[in-house]
Amino acid sequence: MSSRLWLAAAFVFAFGASPARAETDLIAVTLDQAKIAKLPAGATTLIIGNPMIADVTMLKNNNSMVITGKGFGQTNLIAIDAGGTIIEEKQVRVLPAKTVLVLQNGTSRISYACNPQCMPTVQLGDDDKMFSEAGGQISTHNGYAAGAAGPAAAK
Repeated sequence: MSSRLWLAAAFVFAFGASPARAETDLIAVTLDQAKIAKLPAGATTLIIGNPMIADVTMLKNNNSMVITGKGFGQTNLIAIDAGGTIIEEKQVRVLPAKTVLVLQNGTSRISYACNPQCMPTVQLGDDDKMFSEAGGQISTHNGYAAGAAGPAAAK
């Protein structure tokens, strides 16, 4: 074996392969869903790089945090201790739901949640008109479920 090959093998053995290490620094969460993850020991402050992509909340007395997917993409999460020292930094990647069917017609896009039947849903990137109509229906439905007065009660 040549000395270069021995050197490369020793480097991989000592430091590990980069791709495997990079995946441990990644937290994947589905859009519009939450995931509970272990909070780094000693963390007192959490910072999310882009709050339009994800949100993070520390759970009290639980050594855990909740990460919620807000928009597609990737951002970073930094944990800091009481002295302002960075304890840990991870990447947060927000992925689409696997049960969403997307219909694309030119520039118009409509999303359906399919599990097992397909129903209209609201997803980032949908056509503005469909997004507003479906979003309005969802809001109205949630209002009814919360006990809010419907259109008939307003008369």
